[in-house]
Amino acid sequence: MRPLTRADPAAIGGNRLLGRLGSGGMGTVYLARSATGTLVAVKVIRADHAEKPDFRIRFRREVEAAGQLAGRWVVPVVAADPEAREPWLATPFVPGPSLAEAVGGYGPLPARSVRTLGARLAEALEQVHAAGLVHRDVKPGNILLAPDGPRLIDFGIARAEGAATLTSVDAVLGTPGYMAPEQARLGGPPAGAASDVFSLGCVLAYAATGHGPFGGGHAAAVVYRTVHDEPELGGLPGELLDVVLACLAKDPAARPTPARLRALLGGDGPSADAEDWLPPPLPRLIAERSTRALDLPAPEPTRIDGPPAGRGPTRRRLLLAAAGLVAVGAPLARFATGGKDGAAPPPARDPATLTLALQADLTGPGKAAGQAHERGMKLAVDQHNHRKDAPFRLALRVADDGGDTARAAQVAKELLADPAVLALTGPTTDAAVPALAAACAAADLALLLVSVDSTETAQSQWRTLCATRPSGEKLALPVLDYLSRVRPVRRTALVEDVEGGEPTWPLVRSLQQTPPSMGTLSVHRMPAGSSDFAGAVRELTGARAEAVVYAGTSPQRAARLARELTGAGFQGPRVATQYAMEPAFLADAGPSAEGWVFSALFTDPLAVPEAAAFVAAHRAAYGEPPARWATEAYDAVGLLAAALTGLADEGRDRAGLTRRVFRTAHQGLAKPLAFDTGTHVLTGNRLGHLYRAESGAYRYLGLHPDVPVGT
Repeated sequence: MRPLTRADPAAIGGNRLLGRLGSGGMGTVYLARSATGTLVAVKVIRADHAEKPDFRIRFRREVEAAGQLAGRWVVPVVAADPEAREPWLATPFVPGPSLAEAVGGYGPLPARSVRTLGARLAEALEQVHAAGLVHRDVKPGNILLAPDGPRLIDFGIARAEGAATLTSVDAVLGTPGYMAPEQARLGGPPAGAASDVFSLGCVLAYAATGHGPFGGGHAAAVVYRTVHDEPELGGLPGELLDVVLACLAKDPAARPTPARLRALLGGDGPSADAEDWLPPPLPRLIAERSTRALDLPAPEPTRIDGPPAGRGPTRRRLLLAAAGLVAVGAPLARFATGGKDGAAPPPARDPATLTLALQADLTGPGKAAGQAHERGMKLAVDQHNHRKDAPFRLALRVADDGGDTARAAQVAKELLADPAVLALTGPTTDAAVPALAAACAAADLALLLVSVDSTETAQSQWRTLCATRPSGEKLALPVLDYLSRVRPVRRTALVEDVEGGEPTWPLVRSLQQTPPSMGTLSVHRMPAGSSDFAGAVRELTGARAEAVVYAGTSPQRAARLARELTGAGFQGPRVATQYAMEPAFLADAGPSAEGWVFSALFTDPLAVPEAAAFVAAHRAAYGEPPARWATEAYDAVGLLAAALTGLADEGRDRAGLTRRVFRTAHQGLAKPLAFDTGTHVLTGNRLGHLYRAESGAYRYLGLHPDVPVGT
């Protein structure tokens, strides 16, 4: 819990505010004491969301839905005002962590705890369904852990079973990885009670193993696996396997009812009312939170119209953290936009120092990206600290996780425990994202991704996750633009190479839905283990393809395709993505690499005039030009600095920054950074870049909308 800011009101609807439990793009949740003295959680929605069409209808529906419920394992609404300028609702305060926080911070639960969790949540669903409702978003973040059992919360997208939805027919409601197959199919049957059972099966698998049954990665890939693939239940205790598989049946009719599920999990047995259902240290954590909440005094009345006359805002003084902390960076070349020699003296006053953190692989297999992050961020911190008008100084704490997932978790725990750290940038490996994002969400800490892809794009369970790198699906836009506007073709062949992973699934889907120039698309799939690129080339030339797109992740296999196309005399455009844009492609393809075009989500600062000062400073400090992703890391600091600057009157703390960063627009060197305040997704169409292989190197063509026709 965080202290109230001066902008927070003293009370809402007769509930005296005590502190902030969390904040995000939709609004803020406060801990409060009701008029009767009980503790409640008050959820307040920002006014700009309340102005959106149909929002108040949705909010009233949430209030009405949760207000009908009075079961032991659900959290009802006890007061609300849907008509207020900033609508709010109050629920009983549950001091325990969410299931996502508990598993992310302390590891999977033992089988006995998972049985109790499942039985009591099944009972909660019985009550929900008996009221004629479907929850539609049962997930770890919507389950709170209390000493006597779990609590199901958040009925924001619940609806009466069989009722018409307020959402457009193209919308998918739910959380990827926890929604049922019927929820993910556009135009399919509406989600029913069996959909909640499927979601509960996913929750039980997560609670017992620490990961969802349909893996991670891009949201579209997770949804695809949910619909088409069998669940991955490795590590699930044998005693839970049959019941979880039953919940995860693709056919809704084959899933158990909540009552049957409760019986299968032993919910009616002699241990059903056992209080010691949670493993240590979770009961201790809940007890500590309960004690802190009960001991809170009623605060003094707060003002909502700014500080009193003659008194400026107070600034929290932060000490520099010891290891890996850079405040000024003496060896770094200082640069700024003003000044005769590009440098400016430090400000004469003594501003507060605000600490940012970087978690990266600096010594493992991904150290090239980690080092690029570190250098870009250090230069950005140094540049900020030498601005004449800087309202605060920045410090950077750097932590090396070596690219190891277990080590990454420990490093993250240390960073999050440092109260001086206001935001975290990293990691540099995809595998570390889910656990780190969950931990940061629990700590109300902004997590910025620079080079890795998030596993969620919309309605993310990780409300503090700020992906400054566009999602993987954005790689399709430069490809479509190039083959529709720059080098238009009518017949495109797509070589789908599944060897090595599935990051290109969004590209395949996008081209299938919208072929370049609205022409035709032929797909030539290379199964795992197959290297018959010659056969694929014969097929696509037989189909009279005018352009070829390689949808795969292997530079070596892309090079093999390039050689086969050259051997077949193919002369049309050949396009791939950044996954294949590596030195290995140029080396293995040789002369056949010439002319290949690549879609990428990173810039080349050497070709961007606005980045000249950054490039010069990097050369001076490190003896070489910036590497891939260094510019984007530099921009991440610029975004955080802009957000912190905008918090002058709201308190520069973790909660304020997680709220402000998604409402901040920053023109970076690589691309403009701005976000949808509802989904937290990076917005705009100037996010993707194009490169071309020329004379054994990759030449930057520019942001894809700027590439001239015929290039």
